[in-house]
Amino acid sequence: MLLVVSILPFSYSQHYLIRSCDFVRLQVVYLACASLIAASYLISRTGSALYIGCALASIVVLLLQVGWIYPYTRLANKEVASSNKSDKHSIRIMSANVLMSNTEYDQLIGLVNTHQPDLLITLESDQTWQNKLSSLEQEYPYRVYCPKDNRYGMHLYSKFKIKQQQVCELIESDIPSIHILFEDADGVEVQGHFIHPAPPSPTEEDSSRPRDTELIILAKALKNRQRPCIVAGDLNDVAWSRSTRLFMRISGLLDPRKGRGFFNTFHASYFFMRWPLDHLFHSNEFSVKRIERLAKYGSDHFALLTELVYNPDSDNQKQQEQIDKEKAVDELKMPSASKQQVPMFEN
Repeated sequence: MLLVVSILPFSYSQHYLIRSCDFVRLQVVYLACASLIAASYLISRTGSALYIGCALASIVVLLLQVGWIYPYTRLANKEVASSNKSDKHSIRIMSANVLMSNTEYDQLIGLVNTHQPDLLITLESDQTWQNKLSSLEQEYPYRVYCPKDNRYGMHLYSKFKIKQQQVCELIESDIPSIHILFEDADGVEVQGHFIHPAPPSPTEEDSSRPRDTELIILAKALKNRQRPCIVAGDLNDVAWSRSTRLFMRISGLLDPRKGRGFFNTFHASYFFMRWPLDHLFHSNEFSVKRIERLAKYGSDHFALLTELVYNPDSDNQKQQEQIDKEKAVDELKMPSASKQQVPMFEN
């Protein structure tokens, strides 16, 4: 069974049953280790060819799965350099899928007050959540509201000045994304793109096509970006999947989790069934000061806090400049009037 689950994702099928095999890679590794230990014990007792076959199958499963998840272990090299702890001018981003039916509003507000993010993104937030979070408005003078009662509402709270903003529906009606151009404390213009595509599941989408398409549309738009860029949100996809890897390869964005850990944000209630659904990617001008999974607050997701430091002369940027020297393509500078195109905020 574990071998079948390991082989199925090599298919290019976008059916949810195939793509869901990407989510459980970490759990499959644990089960394969247990299977190998049990088979080894039984081999020592019986010498049965059946158990030898089980042991060999377990080894194959481990080799297949570890290859996918290894970059997110602490044993792997960090993709993004660490900044100095003394760096004061940073961008602190907190992403929280609040679970629309969750009523523990004060717990989330407490996390916000404790960690003081510069940008707070809430997902699945409806009008009730907007009303309950109104106490944050004084601390966050710049806001983008998109309340919805379909579990795809989004809200953005910012301490930084938002110079331009747009709410888009890139693929499906009533599944929004928020795109902003903001100015940090040092006056640096940064693009922020916050998304929450629909997951492949029997209750949502039979296929991962809508989710994957939204990721690729955003990746292509950001490929020839002119400014520092941050992408965050609940992608309903795991960090090591083929679609997420393709998003990173096309966009050129980096994942600060690589070499630092999994930071599994879902499911908050089941420790044995957790995977990294909430993501933050950024362009090569940033280094990482910290990344942290926060405490529970009543949702089925943990909140993710990431602190980035802008450093235009970082090794990350020098490396990327050698890889990609293409000029901006005019057709990727999308006009702000269209809800189905990623805005690039032309000067």
